[in-house]
Amino acid sequence: MTALSILNIKDFMNILLRSDAFDNFLLSEGSITTYMAFFLDGRPKAGFFNTEDEEYARLSQESYVPFSLVRPACFDLMKGHRPPSSFHFIFQLSKENQARTLASIGSSFSAEDVSGMYMNLKYQNQQLTCTTGVSCRVFSLDKSLEHAWDDLVKRFLKAHRIPFEELL
Repeated sequence: MTALSILNIKDFMNILLRSDAFDNFLLSEGSITTYMAFFLDGRPKAGFFNTEDEEYARLSQESYVPFSLVRPACFDLMKGHRPPSSFHFIFQLSKENQARTLASIGSSFSAEDVSGMYMNLKYQNQQLTCTTGVSCRVFSLDKSLEHAWDDLVKRFLKAHRIPFEELL
């Protein structure tokens, strides 16, 4: 696990809400506080989508919805003259991206060993932090996957020109 401070919040918010940079992450849960608190449960609701919907195939394979479906609503909740008081998003990799990531880093963990690879974004008191985490179904003292995920998140942020500094 690593904790990062996002240095330019305004630019980050534009990337988060106005670009597709985070669209492939799944949103497991979130909250946005503006004039009231909005809570986001990222689990798709059975029966809402049908087989003709473009996202149906992907949603039927995952436990959570992609951020691409939620982003417009989040933008609508947060736009305006005042920034939100706070927000918190818990993103995770899709099963497909998680398996691809495990293969690309040459991990000894199998897809069945890992229940999730997470990136948490929390804005509070005018500070934005990003923390990473990996949840495994098996006990292991091997932290190589966690370190590799930390590095991948940092590379993701750098690739999207999101400046950050590591917190101790």
